[in-house]
Amino acid sequence: MTITSIKNIYFSPTGKTKETADCLASQFPFACDCIDLSILGKDYSAYCFDKGTLCIVSVPSFGGRVPGPALQALSKMKGNETPAVIVAAFGNRAYEDTLLELKNTLETVGFVCVAAIAASTEHSIIRKFGAGRPDTKDKEELAGYAARILDYLNRTKAPSSVTVPGNDPYKDVHTLPLTPVASSSCSECGVCAKACPTGAISFSHPKETDGSRCISCMRCINVCPSHSRLCDPRMLAATEQKIGTVCKTRKANECYIAS
Repeated sequence: MTITSIKNIYFSPTGKTKETADCLASQFPFACDCIDLSILGKDYSAYCFDKGTLCIVSVPSFGGRVPGPALQALSKMKGNETPAVIVAAFGNRAYEDTLLELKNTLETVGFVCVAAIAASTEHSIIRKFGAGRPDTKDKEELAGYAARILDYLNRTKAPSSVTVPGNDPYKDVHTLPLTPVASSSCSECGVCAKACPTGAISFSHPKETDGSRCISCMRCINVCPSHSRLCDPRMLAATEQKIGTVCKTRKANECYIAS
């Protein structure tokens, strides 16, 4: 099949999913545009893609699921038998139903998911787990995956849907009780409110956070210019203890390609 361009589509609150997506997209010899799925209020229904566009769609795994804002944005897009490579970036723990949920969401709106990658990255909350990933070894593996996917696309006339791990119905969503709050050093500059993908932070009073809307994505902590947003240290310690056993060993990346 003939590919003429790439769309690098990602939801990446702390930057590690985008780093993975950018590395993968850079391996394909086509013009590439980026689409950020985290912009609150953006009209994603304006995006329609044809058969000649390869969409690389990357999301982090939040508790083994696709983050809600990413699902909402993707469900508004339209494909026309558009080939897609799906990527689940998981914080050195597990991705569980993320790839399957992402695949089903995209194929419902007209995409054909031809390949899938589970990429281990630095954990977005407990950064010591998977620290520095994707690292040099990961990026070499991503380059190898891209070469295999490109070979598949060059050999096939009609793309097939890839088989990925996961369960349907999907696992229940369990949001971590980690809502970042503003410290006394907060200047109420509003950077965090503008960046929040769910609108959980008040524009008029940025020190106020709506815990019912927060998805613990940690973007506000990542973008705060004065490092004034943080999570409760006691909850962080409890989270580290809870996931430490499964997260402490290096997790392998995985790649699935349609036959």
